Amino acid sequence: MKLIVTIPCYNEADTLAAVIHEIPRQLPGVDKVEVLIVDDGSTDQTVAVARQAGADHVIMNKKNAGLARTFQRALWEAIALGADVIVNTDGDNHYDQSKIGSLIEPILANRADIVIGSRKLLQTKHRVWNKLGSLVMTKWAGLPKYDVSTGFRAYSREAALKLGVYSTHTYVHTTLLSAQDQGLTMLELPIADRKVDRPSRLIKNVPSHIWKAGWNIVRNIVIFRPLRFFGLIGISLTLIGLIPIGRFIYLYMTGSGEGHLQSIVIGAMCIILGYVNVVLGLLGSAIGWHRKVSEDILYRVKKMELQKPNNPHT
Repeated sequence: MKLIVTIPCYNEADTLAAVIHEIPRQLPGVDKVEVLIVDDGSTDQTVAVARQAGADHVIMNKKNAGLARTFQRALWEAIALGADVIVNTDGDNHYDQSKIGSLIEPILANRADIVIGSRKLLQTKHRVWNKLGSLVMTKWAGLPKYDVSTGFRAYSREAALKLGVYSTHTYVHTTLLSAQDQGLTMLELPIADRKVDRPSRLIKNVPSHIWKAGWNIVRNIVIFRPLRFFGLIGISLTLIGLIPIGRFIYLYMTGSGEGHLQSIVIGAMCIILGYVNVVLGLLGSAIGWHRKVSEDILYRVKKMELQKPNNPHT
C-alpha cells in the first residue's frame, strides 16, 4: 500500500519545510509514504526548500497555471507514480499533517473513497465567503454539510482516476460535485486548523476572488445540477407570471378588465421565460448524461494509459 502526499505550491518557501517534516513517514496499513511537490511557477525558493526538506518528487509547471490545474496535475502524477491512496494538503502549514493517518483510515478500511478534513466552518471564525460557499453548495447543489473549501482531503486511487476538475480557479467545489455525481462515498473528519498570518496566494484581490469563486460555484451547479438550477428559476417565473394573469381574470370577471391588457403581456412573458428555463434544465440534464458517458470513457483511457509497457511510472 503506497501513500503519496501531494502539495500544490506557489511561493511557499517560508512554510513548506515545516509541512514536509510534519508528514508521518510510517503509518499503520501503509508500506510506503512519499511526498510529491507540484510547484506552480514560484518566484521564491520553494523548489530548493522542497528538495532540501526531503520531498521525494518535485515537479514544476513552466508557468503559473493556477490552483485547479496544479491540483489536477498533482493528482495524475501521484496516480502515475503508483499511489494507492493520495492525500492532498496545502504548503502554508494551515493543516496538521499528523492527522493524515486518521484521514486515510476510512479509505484503508474500504469505508470511503474520499475523506474530507473538515474545519467545521459553521462553528469557527472562518471567512464569511467560505461559510456562504458551503451554504450554497449544501442548499443548491444538494451536498451534505461539508467544509467545501478545505484542501485537506484523502482520495483512493479509483476516486482520483474518476474525478473531474471543471474549473481553472479552484478545484475544491467541482471535485465534490464530481465525486457525488460519480457515486463515490465521501466521509468527513473533523480537524483543527492553524491560523495563517501571511496573505493568501489564491486570494490576491478579495472582490475578484469572491466574484471568481461565486461564478465557479454557479457554473458547477449549472453543470452538475442543471434541472434543479433552471427548473427552480422556471417554476418561480411561472408562478410570478400567474399573478398578473390572475389579476386580469379577476378584474375581467368583475367588469373592470378594460385597460389591463399589460397584465396579460407581463404574465405571458414570465410564463414563456419560465418554460424556456425548464427546457434549458431538461437539455442540461440530457447533456449531463453525455458527460457521464465521456467521463467513463476517460476513466477507461486513463487506466489503459497506465498499463502501457512503456509507461515510465509502471
